[in-house]
Amino acid sequence: MSDNASGSAVAERGLKDADQTVASFEEREHGIIRRVQGFLHRFPTSIPFIVLLIGIVIFSFAAPGKFLAPFNFSLILQQVTIIAILGCAQTLIILTAGIDLSVGVIMILSSVVMGRTAVVYGVPVEIAFPLGLLAGLACGLVNGLIVTKLRLPPFIVTLGTWSIFGALNVWYSRSETIRQADMQEAAPFLQLTGTILRPYDFFARLGLDWTFLKGWVLNYGSIVMLLVAAVIWYVLNKTAFGRHVYATGDDPDAARLAGINTDRTLIAVYALAGFICAIAAWVLIGRIGGVSPQAGQTANLDSITAVVIGGTSLFGGRGSIIGTLVGALIVGVFRNGLALSGLELLWQDFAVGVLIIVAVTIDQWIRKISS
Repeated sequence: MSDNASGSAVAERGLKDADQTVASFEEREHGIIRRVQGFLHRFPTSIPFIVLLIGIVIFSFAAPGKFLAPFNFSLILQQVTIIAILGCAQTLIILTAGIDLSVGVIMILSSVVMGRTAVVYGVPVEIAFPLGLLAGLACGLVNGLIVTKLRLPPFIVTLGTWSIFGALNVWYSRSETIRQADMQEAAPFLQLTGTILRPYDFFARLGLDWTFLKGWVLNYGSIVMLLVAAVIWYVLNKTAFGRHVYATGDDPDAARLAGINTDRTLIAVYALAGFICAIAAWVLIGRIGGVSPQAGQTANLDSITAVVIGGTSLFGGRGSIIGTLVGALIVGVFRNGLALSGLELLWQDFAVGVLIIVAVTIDQWIRKISS
């Protein structure tokens, strides 16, 4: 056999061995941990759902007869309404790999603009209410413009605007609270979201005796929360803008190469978030009955907590509104359940802190599957 023929035979055997090696590598099965990691990567919302169910089971035994009462669940829903609405705004921003420390103060400032303009200055509520919405939109727009035009980190920008908007809140409100009676007399529409609804009574008037609804109490604020969540879910999942938001947060350079105007997307996201904060201001007025420039001081951290526990990645590009709603419910369930169990407030904060750390740890673990 010639040297050329023997060399060709060796080369052919090498190619066959290489093919078999690649095939065996591709066909290697992953372990159970890897499969779980992959499942959680594909369905990140499943984690908060599991945590919520575990919390409900634990507290149903820790506080029997109290925690599972319909009125208690209604109370939890009302307590997390504002957090969930702000969480929707925060979700939009965190999906773009940003963060907004000013959502709470934007809400307070918008509520002050609505209430003080209508009650103190006597402006018709048909004008005062849109002015409050416009104030929230303008604050969000300022955040977006600074982030995109000055190329500054969102954390630093919103930390600065948190102080700026807070100072404007003190200046415009003059640190004065508007009482519930004054609000009721001058602008009852602003209190509409606090109106109590009893589903059993409603269906009873229609001739439906649905006894399982007895004890449930809702308000219009909870309905507004569900509407806001539904609209944002549709925007993120069914529109081109929603795909641009995810793409911008996942890899902004790749998004720009794909033809997405990332600056315009970020400006729109921050402006929309500010508008949602103004809607939360309307719900806040309905909940407390009046306007207080000191209300909602912990709203910033609470909204971030709901988003993180709900499975939205702090690194952007992954998360959902449904997860945020579940995250807000988890916070409400754990705080309520621990209170009914007789534990002090400090242990409630302790439990929420543990949940945040665990949620971020799981997120980091899941993200390894993509790399």
